[in-house]
Amino acid sequence: MAPTQTPEDRLGDTTGQIVLAATPIGNLADASQRLKDLLATADIVAAEDTRRAHHLAQGLGVRITGKVVSHHEHNERESTPELLAAARGGAVVAVVTDAGMPLVSDPGYRLVSTAAAEGVDVTCAPGPSAVTTALALSGLPTDRFAFEGFLPRKEGERARLLTELARDARTLVFFESPHRLAASLASLRDAFGADRPACVARELSKLHEEVARGSLDHLVQWANSKEIRGEIVIVTGGTEAEPDTDTAGQVADVEVLVASGTRLKEAVNTVAAARGVPKRDLYEAVLAARA
Repeated sequence: MAPTQTPEDRLGDTTGQIVLAATPIGNLADASQRLKDLLATADIVAAEDTRRAHHLAQGLGVRITGKVVSHHEHNERESTPELLAAARGGAVVAVVTDAGMPLVSDPGYRLVSTAAAEGVDVTCAPGPSAVTTALALSGLPTDRFAFEGFLPRKEGERARLLTELARDARTLVFFESPHRLAASLASLRDAFGADRPACVARELSKLHEEVARGSLDHLVQWANSKEIRGEIVIVTGGTEAEPDTDTAGQVADVEVLVASGTRLKEAVNTVAAARGVPKRDLYEAVLAARA
């Protein structure tokens, strides 16, 4: 049986490949060796901004030997077929954006979805991401989170979206521009409540990195008290679940499971976990209802 190939092995094949390559979000020292190798050896470098791609390579001490082409939100429809054709013809196509991971609020989705549908090989050279970096630094729960991208610019649309998200129990991550930060934080405060814990991460991995933590009300005051510059990520805590006080409903759920053949103890454990209530209290409630 032939050994399984790694993505690095396949870079030398005659079969082409699309490689999504993460770039530093600020500090060039975060660039992986794999990114450097890709920039130096890829047949095509598809860049969100070709000038920035050349500047990045120069900063990393790498000479791009392949063809550098534009691939951004305004030309994805036209450039995608060309990049897919190149990969089918045996070319290694490295996809890079201005900073961070392609497809995360950056171009690339159309290319990857079409490549997957047509059986063109796609892999990833992972690396820095402002989303996960801010999440890790926020001090907020990381077990469940959602990335919401940039908030709508129009106040009404922003308010409608945040009303929908206000009851989400997951930690939420947003991108924002400096000049809209204060207004967006105020909208978050109005929708989520003044005491909702949050974090604003600015200029991540750069010289002037700043991480501000506190309630949304505190962060609104913080944003209004100074001039904000740089790349911004907002992280907010999820809503806290309200305690389930429907004891009769809990007992009824247990009895439904018992009637279906589930042992009482197992039924109590299942319902207690689903309802977020203590197992002992629920067990006693079931016994009391049966008395």
